[in-house]
Amino acid sequence: MENLNALDETDRAILRVLQQDAKKTTKEIASQLNLSISPVYERIRKLEQQGYIKKYVAILDQKLLKRPITTFCQVSMRYHNEAFIENFEREIQQFEEVQECCHMAGQVDFLLKINVESLEAYHDFVRHKLSKIENIGVSNSTFVLKEIKRTSALYF
Repeated sequence: MENLNALDETDRAILRVLQQDAKKTTKEIASQLNLSISPVYERIRKLEQQGYIKKYVAILDQKLLKRPITTFCQVSMRYHNEAFIENFEREIQQFEEVQECCHMAGQVDFLLKINVESLEAYHDFVRHKLSKIENIGVSNSTFVLKEIKRTSALYF
């Protein structure tokens, strides 16, 4: 991927528009930015090829989909050798409840964002899935009471 400095203001403007609404057509983006359609199309294609745009997704309403409970689970491993870390990373990929997993620096090794339908479902997840992963030392769960801000937009 190229350096962010390689992006000109038009590329940046296109990326900002797409972060807000990836369903906008090339024609709509061109109109919004006072540009012609063909160059906007080519710039978007170039941004995709260079890896600035990884993919397009739909952000779903977790309440309508009956997944209103969001939990952040901090996981610390007993031992930190490469095999245990790789095993954890491989295992966690299999759990559809886990929306995000980050390998952390500091006292906590992994931070998981988990969405489930109920506290009972979370209990079942921890008991029957998470706790089965070898080498977990400590896990600590915190539950979202109210979401104050959520965005998928990256500031640049």
